[in-house]
Amino acid sequence: MEALYGILWQELIIFKRKFWSTTIGAMVSPTLYLIAFGWGLGSGMQVEGKSYMNFVIPGIIAMNTMVVSFSNTANSINISRIYYKTFEEFMVAPLNMTVYALGKIIAGAFYGAYSAFLIISIVSIFGSGLTITPYFLSIALLNCFVFSAGGFLAGLVINSHADMSKFNNFVITPMSFLCGTFFPIDKMPAGIKYFIHMLPLTHTSIALRSVGEDMVHMLLHIAVLLLYFAVLFIAGSRYCKNVE
Repeated sequence: MEALYGILWQELIIFKRKFWSTTIGAMVSPTLYLIAFGWGLGSGMQVEGKSYMNFVIPGIIAMNTMVVSFSNTANSINISRIYYKTFEEFMVAPLNMTVYALGKIIAGAFYGAYSAFLIISIVSIFGSGLTITPYFLSIALLNCFVFSAGGFLAGLVINSHADMSKFNNFVITPMSFLCGTFFPIDKMPAGIKYFIHMLPLTHTSIALRSVGEDMVHMLLHIAVLLLYFAVLFIAGSRYCKNVE
């Protein structure tokens, strides 16, 4: 626990020093999406029997928590490995690599959760009617942990910033737009729809809109996200130990 506390304390110090840049950076993209797709393009539209604004806000929260959690963890690990060489210092320290992985993933998930808090604060000012429940918060937090764990693994495996950008272009960006964030996936061709249903962000987007959904489907979303997190966390921890 002392080692985990030390890692989280280091991340907290970094967050405090970069508070304003982190806060403003986390607000820019979702605010632009809200203006363009919510108040602009979606003004007066209805999707699934409700206003498009109420439909798109959970999608923006799902997308932004994914991007922020993944990017913060992946870039932190990638830079510490390739440029600052601080990753090697952790490996030679008397520190369990599983604890190190957990600490970095928790830190990345915190950034994602903070971005969700900012979005909820923004839309609350304008009276969006967004319903915040314990289930909603649990799904958003699980999404942060899933993509923070994915970012940790990607930061270990990918060996350059150029390759990291390619990974974002081919994996993160398509998920941002295709996993039910801005439009229902039911309108997509059957083959593509089944594939998209297998992706974690799809379950997050659906679950964040799950008012009135039955308990089986609600538990299914949680189970899928937990499975993704477990697989990514185990894979990242083992790869970290192999490198050590």
